[in-house]
Amino acid sequence: MQPNRDRYFDGLRALAIIRVVLFHAFPFAWLELIFPSMGVMFALGGSLMVKSLDRDAVGAVRNRLRRLLPSLWAMGLILIPLMLHYGWPERPSWPRLLLWIVPIADPPSSEFGYSAAGVLWYLVTYLWLVLLSPLLLALYRRAHLATVLLPLAGLVALTMSPAVFGETAGWVAQNVLAYASCWILGMAHREGDLAKLHPAVVVGLAATCVGGALAWAWNHPIEDHMDLTAFPVAYSIYAIGFVLVLMRWSPPMGWLARARPLDGFVSMVNNRAVTIYLWHNVAVTIAVYLFDPLQLWKIPTQGLEYLTDFSIAMVLLAVAVLALGWVEDVAARRRPRISPFVERVRLPSARPATTVSPAVLH
Repeated sequence: MQPNRDRYFDGLRALAIIRVVLFHAFPFAWLELIFPSMGVMFALGGSLMVKSLDRDAVGAVRNRLRRLLPSLWAMGLILIPLMLHYGWPERPSWPRLLLWIVPIADPPSSEFGYSAAGVLWYLVTYLWLVLLSPLLLALYRRAHLATVLLPLAGLVALTMSPAVFGETAGWVAQNVLAYASCWILGMAHREGDLAKLHPAVVVGLAATCVGGALAWAWNHPIEDHMDLTAFPVAYSIYAIGFVLVLMRWSPPMGWLARARPLDGFVSMVNNRAVTIYLWHNVAVTIAVYLFDPLQLWKIPTQGLEYLTDFSIAMVLLAVAVLALGWVEDVAARRRPRISPFVERVRLPSARPATTVSPAVLH
């Protein structure tokens, strides 16, 4: 493990990714509520972006894109030929396929490829927040609170006039605005401003955000049940409540090194964060598809079929990590390796690195 790693951040990132995987494997609404993974991951990204921006803004943006895009390209090289082979009735014109190279909007997909392409909104949102980071940091240093609230105001306006940008651009704008406040709060953490807030103030603000968002969703049910994710503004505020608490305190993590299996697992998830995120839903989808052909219904699961599907999905995901995880090493200028557990060795570079974190999902 490299020195100067923030193991608290590593732990949060691993927990966030695990929650995403579990939600797609076990589609229970309460999993969205116990831990808003996306808001947390964007907050981590905003925090870690500040150090790089202060060293070299252009280099910071370039390095983040270099770490993010190769894993997407690898997916595209596999998925696009398969989508063409299995039929793509509404295949887009080739300029739209360029979104698989530079994803400024969701890359197009057929119905066959939706399980893979359906999670790419995160990479699109991350890309835009990286590109906007120099501006967001400059604005934050001029007006702290106003900059945190500005995306929420924009999200409210967009919700009131959803057609203003059109369907494609509107979806991108909604996601960027929904998570920009979490990204900016990550910047506030790195600047030390959250640490200056009195604990009672942070807890009070967090409770207000979480409680208010839940109250709104409860009083506006969708088909007779509460669905917080149906309200982008409410869900953004809900995520902000968690981020405030998680970014305000940074507990000591020395215990993690003593719990070696858990420590190794956290390191593995961080080493292969992009690969796990990109391919986990594909693994879950294939596992569900295989349930009947393999006659897995014969296994006496006592109604716990999800566990059978999940076990298959995890095996498939492990294969994807072993087969494609090395792309993350190449993107980070490390020696490519199959195992995500071995010590990382960085290749010599002609110019000094402008970022210190080896994981891209930050």
